[in-house]
Amino acid sequence: MDRHAATRRLKHLAHAAGIRMPRMHPHMLRHTFVTTMLDAGVSLRDVQIVARHADLRTTMRYDRA
Repeated sequence: MDRHAATRRLKHLAHAAGIRMPRMHPHMLRHTFVTTMLDAGVSLRDVQIVARHADLRTTMRYDRA
């Protein structure tokens, strides 16, 4: 599955669930996953590893705390 197919599938699932967002894309799932982990108190280092970020600063951009 390429990124275009993933985007189409996500839009289809969002539509079926009644979610209306004009710019739905797969990276939103990744962003939600990382942000939720950080909000739950998971350490930045653990989130960095799971998200496969090479630089901790990339992970830190998701941290809203």
